[in-house]
Amino acid sequence: MSGSVLPEDVLRDAPSYAPRPFELADLELLLSGAYAPLTGFLARADLVALARTGRLADGTPWPVPVTLEVPQELAERLDPADPARRAVVLTDLEGAPIAAIEALDVWKVAENRYGVGGPVRKMGDGGHGPFQRLRRTPEEVRSLLPPGRVLGVIADRPLHRPQLAQIAHAARTLAAHLLILIPVSGHGPDGLPPEALVRAIFAARDRMPPATIVAVPVSPHGDEMRDALLRSRVAASYGVTHVLSTGDTLSGAGLRVLVPRELAYDNRDGQWRWRDDIPPRNRRLAMPPDEIEDLLDRGFPLPEWHTPPAVAKELSRVRPPRRHRGLVLFFTGLSGSGKSTIARNLADTLRETGERTVTLLDGDVVRRELTAGLGFSKADRDRNVRRIGWVAAEVGRHRGMAVACPIAPYEAARSSVRRMAVEAGAGFVLVHVATPLEVCERRDRKGLYARARAGQLRGMTGVDDPYEEPLDAELTIDTTTMSVSEAVETILSYLVENGWVEPKLS
Repeated sequence: MSGSVLPEDVLRDAPSYAPRPFELADLELLLSGAYAPLTGFLARADLVALARTGRLADGTPWPVPVTLEVPQELAERLDPADPARRAVVLTDLEGAPIAAIEALDVWKVAENRYGVGGPVRKMGDGGHGPFQRLRRTPEEVRSLLPPGRVLGVIADRPLHRPQLAQIAHAARTLAAHLLILIPVSGHGPDGLPPEALVRAIFAARDRMPPATIVAVPVSPHGDEMRDALLRSRVAASYGVTHVLSTGDTLSGAGLRVLVPRELAYDNRDGQWRWRDDIPPRNRRLAMPPDEIEDLLDRGFPLPEWHTPPAVAKELSRVRPPRRHRGLVLFFTGLSGSGKSTIARNLADTLRETGERTVTLLDGDVVRRELTAGLGFSKADRDRNVRRIGWVAAEVGRHRGMAVACPIAPYEAARSSVRRMAVEAGAGFVLVHVATPLEVCERRDRKGLYARARAGQLRGMTGVDDPYEEPLDAELTIDTTTMSVSEAVETILSYLVENGWVEPKLS
């Protein structure tokens, strides 16, 4: 693929588009040279050749597709044959320009989705966000590396003592310089935000051999093999000759992959060594991630034999005990199910203790401040739920408790709200108020069901619009025979048992 230069007047009039997060990560890797020899997103000719031969159309070896998709309304504005109508300004999620793509090929890939292929050109000041000084280009990093072997470690999780021992052994065996590559394009597999992961890796630096540490914008694409091949390609571009496997498969790009043996802690001398070299009575296995998370959730210290104190400190900062962590308590159910009444009474009970800052997202205030102007189409209902979810996640980010109770009839929107809360570092508890439709209709305090049955109101959930019952609710409550106070007590008991509030509330 060859580069191209777009005239400034073309860019000035070009439409803009914010790609999906993994496409933004690919874009940054293209601009930095980490995906060399690629200079842009692949077009159809390259994709066909790649599928048939494992090479691009010009014969250049390349492992997997690197593609960009845009919505139909944008694709229809592009004309690959017209230099004045084939540019798109690519922005980040906040609308800041990052690059421009010259769309030399546009094709339909799915309903309302089109592929766009062509070279990209950098725009703007090169991005923003934490730890920009670590986001060096491959060329810069290679110039800093000493001659000889380079051991690469893609550190997508914090490094505890067993991983640090494996790294030290591999570097010593190879007589290699250590290069730590930290993925920073999104939350890691254990939910850590990228800036927290960087701090945790630096907290372990004094336990490593001399190392170069780089932040790289690699992001998962939903295909493990594709991700493994691209990570290998990125590692090789930074000068890595050998890569230490950290659980994900890595292959390709001419790298030698080291698969470490399982280590265990030897309580006779406090060293980590090969598991089979330690008598069973003296052996302590590495803690699995869920055990580490459980200790953090309950506010217990991570044991020093397993985690360096500086790393434990960073992890406890980003994942405080549940009783001090933000929480989104999200009610869903039909109109008249009782969810709003339960939510208000629960919020009042929590406020009485003064231990939590509680924000109730319900009623006229939400409709006036957040959702004014929205109708009852599926798109508007999704927009309503996502707006509430975004505010709730921000409350949780700052360690408050948000109590939200929209109808939220669609699974996709509820899942989006859960994801926003988790990415904000908050907990998420979904409460399904599963009161049957016939009971809700008998209550019908606002007369909505009667109007819907009479044909005077369209889009009424449960009547002429579906309610997708959640399969992932943490709690399910039916208020047919349960009083409001009993429902509140049930929810409080769950929150106490799972560490979200102090036991005295019960």
